[in-house]
Amino acid sequence: MLLKEYRICMPLTVEEYRIGQLYMISKHSHEQSDRGEGVEVVQNEPFEDPAHGQGQFTEKRVYLNSKLPSWARAVVPNIFYVTEKAWNYYPYTITEYTCSFLPKFSIHIETKYEDNKGSNDNIFSDSENKDQEREVCFVDIAYDEIPERYYKESEDLRYFKSEKTSRGMLQEGWRDTQEPIMCSYKLVTVKFEVWGLQTRVEQFVHKVVRDVLLLGHRQAFAWVDEWIDMTMDEVREYERTIQEATNEKIGIFPPPISISEMPLSSCTLSGPASAPTTPLCSDAPEFLSVPKDRARKKSAPETLTLPDAAAQNQSGVPQGSMLVPLPNQNHSPWPSSDSDQAELGGE
Repeated sequence: MLLKEYRICMPLTVEEYRIGQLYMISKHSHEQSDRGEGVEVVQNEPFEDPAHGQGQFTEKRVYLNSKLPSWARAVVPNIFYVTEKAWNYYPYTITEYTCSFLPKFSIHIETKYEDNKGSNDNIFSDSENKDQEREVCFVDIAYDEIPERYYKESEDLRYFKSEKTSRGMLQEGWRDTQEPIMCSYKLVTVKFEVWGLQTRVEQFVHKVVRDVLLLGHRQAFAWVDEWIDMTMDEVREYERTIQEATNEKIGIFPPPISISEMPLSSCTLSGPASAPTTPLCSDAPEFLSVPKDRARKKSAPETLTLPDAAAQNQSGVPQGSMLVPLPNQNHSPWPSSDSDQAELGGE
């Protein structure tokens, strides 16, 4: 398990970002989706939790096979997706990512928003992981380097100035002087409990998470003039329209998404009072299971048979050799985002 706490400041208030967050996630997911890959919205419904009160539950599928690094593509199916489940009790959210093909893999994200510049060192004092050692990482939305493929001049916050709020352009040290200012605190736990791969995968996933957080929060402020005048009803309607368009864009045509105004029963979605968990299947997929009636191999042959010279000469290949196609290594490694996706989807 690898635990990190990310702190991302923005020149907004927590109340303003309530709208901006929903707008950014929907638009970002639509931009990052393409035919056959992207973010499919499965469910988006009101939800009530005994401890946190009323909120919104979303479930999404993030299709990203071609965006995986080559070493990961070699061991996953061609049709591969990660399930994202998010419980949004703004200004507190929980997001979980799991994959049925990799039952020992999970990402758990707790998020809290406060109107300060990232100065609260005890914001997760009530978290289950409060006593776990973790690295605190400040993410600067204006001056941290962003992957080149995601760079847009219109979203460069060193030069962007909002016409409607007159905020920007962000100068070096802007977090010390900016008013208003808020901070998105994210406690991110990555687990990949597979011997020999754990450290490599967990570090890789955290790099992807950081890139996603940086891009999503940059866009939230760069698009501020598009959403700052929206009401909650208007942003929910925008969210519904964009989600349906995104599902069609990646080639999935479900019934129209319903964003209901009526809260669901708390037992309907099985959300626990604290951090909800997603049931995982610990059994291996059926196609990896060994048939029960298959004869067990012996640890070593009882006799040693040498290759037949005549057969070897006829075929040109030594008896007993294996020709195994290697995985394609010409693909560039991911990171790419989609899901928390923008903010790691649904938060």
